[in-house]
Amino acid sequence: MLVNLHVKNFAIIDEIDVDFSSGLNILTGETGAGKSILIGSIGIALGARVSQEIIGKHGNSAMVEIVFQIEDEETKRGYVRTKTPLMAKSDLYKISGHWDHYKDGMFVLGDEEKDKEVYALRPMTCPFQYYVYKAEQHSYRDLPLRYGETSTLFRNEDSGEMHGLTRVRQFTISEGHLIVRPDQMVKEFKDCIALAQYCLQVLGVEEDVTYHLSKWDPTNKEKYIGEPEVWEETEGHIRQMLEELNIPFTEDVGEAAFYGPKVDINAKNVYGKEDTMITIQWDALLAEQFDMYYIDENGEKQRPYIIHRTSMGCYERTLAWLIEKYAGMFPTWLCPEQVRVIPISEKFHDYAAKVEAQLKENGIRCSVDQRSEKMGYKIREARLARVPYMLIVGAKEEEEGKVSVRSRYLGDEGTKELDDFLAAIKEEIKNKTIRKIEVQEENK
Repeated sequence: MLVNLHVKNFAIIDEIDVDFSSGLNILTGETGAGKSILIGSIGIALGARVSQEIIGKHGNSAMVEIVFQIEDEETKRGYVRTKTPLMAKSDLYKISGHWDHYKDGMFVLGDEEKDKEVYALRPMTCPFQYYVYKAEQHSYRDLPLRYGETSTLFRNEDSGEMHGLTRVRQFTISEGHLIVRPDQMVKEFKDCIALAQYCLQVLGVEEDVTYHLSKWDPTNKEKYIGEPEVWEETEGHIRQMLEELNIPFTEDVGEAAFYGPKVDINAKNVYGKEDTMITIQWDALLAEQFDMYYIDENGEKQRPYIIHRTSMGCYERTLAWLIEKYAGMFPTWLCPEQVRVIPISEKFHDYAAKVEAQLKENGIRCSVDQRSEKMGYKIREARLARVPYMLIVGAKEEEEGKVSVRSRYLGDEGTKELDDFLAAIKEEIKNKTIRKIEVQEENK
């Protein structure tokens, strides 16, 4: 059952705190470097401008690039990609326990008192991927099975909790579930942490996070399923793993999921509040509720364990985090526009178009500024748009088949053969290099 659903009121952005109507921004904060930033203004400059219902085309471009990189990495690590429904009958969530423990956070479609069938938009993908597993019988030799999905989810957050891109009612995450034998659990859990750390390193934010062991609250047992000894054992396993990996962490009581403890990887936003960016959960309970099993070496049915995890968590929140961290100046591989070609006059539009075509043939996201404006103005516009490279072309460049390179990293990098520039930027993108900005230019 696949459902195509358009829900206008479950917009990506809800109650955003930025006034774009005047081009001014009332939402400000401090970057990691302590520099004041105008988040809304940066969004406009990037072309990632947001409204009540959309993320701008350049914001979407950055998200798509992150999604592609994470899906590619998950595939390399043995994940099978799934595509599951956006909603389901309430019966499914009653089996999983979400109806009893999470119903207030769900968008329910229908009235239990009046309607024969009641549906809900999915707040997570877990039950659907369980049924992918249950669609066929599995041997102990088949495990672990790693399912991954770029999932759009819906959660009925209170309006007072909405906050720009960091807290939304509809969002997309790199969700995954690993079905494992108990003896595989520790290794697979550690591998999930390693995947999360790889994603953080690629985005250049590995030093900006804190790790948390989120535990159950034994004084509030009705909030959870399972026996106390199961919780104590699983929390002990996670604690030992974090210690073995030499990861500093804090322990937070009452922050576990209702079915198991987890590792939360958090980052501070510009207001100093910690947001959860990645979560990895230990689940020794839900397999029984869904009657999931595998056949062991003796031909007996056994319950698997489950790891619920994200590689990078909510993409909308990640985009907000990266805009704050880099003040819009993303690493080149992530930039919606990586190169802007600027001809010095209309006479060189044809050569600029040839340069653009060659760049695009090599997978570089680029454009040509053909406007009849002064060069200084066009360079300033490209800089404010956070374009990492400008290629200036005129008579000398056309005659020699070269380009004059101006970057946000070094400023004027001189005249280069186009092939040499292409080789360098392709290597930078391939390696996801984060170049240091060594010049500071006035944004006037």
